[in-house]
Amino acid sequence: MDAETVMLLAETARARPPLAGGVRVVAIEGRSGAGKTVLAEALAAATDWPVFHMEDVYPGWTGLAAAVDRLALWVIMPLLNGADPRWRRYDWTRGRSAGWHSTPVVDGLIVEGCGCGAAAIRPYLSTLVWVETPDEVRHRRLDLREDAAAYAPHREDWARQEEAFYSVHTPWEYADVVVDGTVPR
Repeated sequence: MDAETVMLLAETARARPPLAGGVRVVAIEGRSGAGKTVLAEALAAATDWPVFHMEDVYPGWTGLAAAVDRLALWVIMPLLNGADPRWRRYDWTRGRSAGWHSTPVVDGLIVEGCGCGAAAIRPYLSTLVWVETPDEVRHRRLDLREDAAAYAPHREDWARQEEAFYSVHTPWEYADVVVDGTVPR
């Protein structure tokens, strides 16, 4: 993402009230390959806020919907109670849950990944960002991912889960900011 977009997003996020305890949560939502992770890392560099990746809590390739409950339980609820998020990471190589992890949070947290803009999570988000990227760009990026070979057998199933999730939650309709995911990185 271009530096100007990132700086404007950082200013917007800092200006919003904290809705998850004393923490401003920025959710960066969009389809696979949209550019969510790149934007999250750039925003983290601009704000000094940690990034929480939804892929750490998806319970496998069929777990997009289930990850929303995990996000609420392991990230949002602790923040509301003045504690740091603590979650059980999913080990994609072994295909099972792995050890517990924690993220120290002071005043802001960036959550990125499909599902973080779910209706149940939105009341606790200070800023919801939708990354809009055309399918052809997303598909090209997915082909170039480091884990493209491992992801390939699951792409169609994951896309169906995204369709099901987005048909219910429509996060772009509630987004505070819509970012053009085709802007050069």
